[in-house]
Amino acid sequence: MFSLNLLRKRVPGLLLGQAVFLLAILLLVPRYARSQVPSLPAWVRDDQTQAVDHLDSVVIDRSEVPVPPTWERDNQTQAVDHLDPVVIDATLSLPKLIDLTMQKYPDTAWLTSLEEEAAAIAERSKSWTAGASYASIGYQSISTFRLNYATGSVQVPLWNLGQRDAEHKLANQAETSAEAQAIGIKLRVAGLIRGALWDMALAKVHYDQAQVDLDTYEKLLATIKRYVEVGDLPRANELMAQSELLQKRSAFTMAEAELMHSRKRYASITQTTKVPAAYEENLAALKEIGQNHPTLVAINSQIERKQAQINAIKSIGSGQTNVIAGILSDEGVDPRSNKAEFFNVGVSIPFGGKAHIAPQIASINVELNRLIADREQLYRDLEQAHHEAEHNLEVNRVELDTANEQKKVSEELLKMTHLAFSVGEIDLMDLLRIQSRTQQAILNAKVRAVMLERDKALYNQAVGVMP
Repeated sequence: MFSLNLLRKRVPGLLLGQAVFLLAILLLVPRYARSQVPSLPAWVRDDQTQAVDHLDSVVIDRSEVPVPPTWERDNQTQAVDHLDPVVIDATLSLPKLIDLTMQKYPDTAWLTSLEEEAAAIAERSKSWTAGASYASIGYQSISTFRLNYATGSVQVPLWNLGQRDAEHKLANQAETSAEAQAIGIKLRVAGLIRGALWDMALAKVHYDQAQVDLDTYEKLLATIKRYVEVGDLPRANELMAQSELLQKRSAFTMAEAELMHSRKRYASITQTTKVPAAYEENLAALKEIGQNHPTLVAINSQIERKQAQINAIKSIGSGQTNVIAGILSDEGVDPRSNKAEFFNVGVSIPFGGKAHIAPQIASINVELNRLIADREQLYRDLEQAHHEAEHNLEVNRVELDTANEQKKVSEELLKMTHLAFSVGEIDLMDLLRIQSRTQQAILNAKVRAVMLERDKALYNQAVGVMP
């Protein structure tokens, strides 16, 4: 912060009109800075229920919470020509946005193939035979004995005992697993969208405050330049003001870049530039990770499907039992010979084939145990994520109370500082320092309010609750 002590020393020598003008500028600048901060809706409502005992509801002033929708303004300063615009769509809700994103999500083709696989297994289990049937036709002529033979047969594979039931169970498990994977993927998409939306909201708060700071210091530099021109302030004070302005301009450029990055990430995930007008969430009532968590359900369904697949292969045993039915026609060239026809039925039963299906069962068993290990690790990861989300909620609840109190105290102190400066009790350096602290306190309160709402969404994500 730069010092303007010389200004206080030279005020007695200024004309009365100039002194009044300067005082008016300095008094209006903090008020202007506060007026540039957007008013924000209340995300913690009076009728909102908090299911977690240690996560008590926080009463937030409706002017404290940043509103995401207002992204662009006609008079908005732009540091870099690159712009990633977004559009607020009042008809777009968060659940609808998730559904639209799911339709364009890369895993959609994989989910479709799982459904097709389940349908194919179900169709096989409905078949009356255990496989493809065979038909054979033959003809044989013995010239020595002047005899002709014609043969025909049909071979039909039969289901082994319990094999068809095993196929039915495999088909059901495959269908259940496909549905569970879709729900699990949808929860993952919801998490990506939640994170992207709240990242944009936080970036917007920092961007707006950086713009307010930039506007404030531009007006202040213009005022100082006028007094330098008339000789009431030295050139050094103008250079200090320019240095401060350049720092604010750099901070504004970086804040704008972060905002554009967050918008691009959102557009990449959702494949749209439309943003819901409201996406705040109520805190879920769950206090721990349940077995009905969509991610756990998805991996459990995969495990059950592998187990059903192993049982289906075991039911094949050494192979399929086949029924064979055929006919033999025997006719000689000599007219005195008799024509004979024979009908035969037979059964072929395979044996000794279990050693040949053992490698296939072992291969699936490897995949099964890999899934079981992944499930154990997944549960630990979910518990850790739940703990962090719960802890972050507690921390930000306390920090929001502190930030709101600090903002209130800073604003009151700024009013007193204005009065003290007007009567000459403090110099301009102290006034500007307190003004900067007040602006930072306002920013901290807004950031904490957004972080609290973001942590509610992340807590719901951790316990597997969809918007």
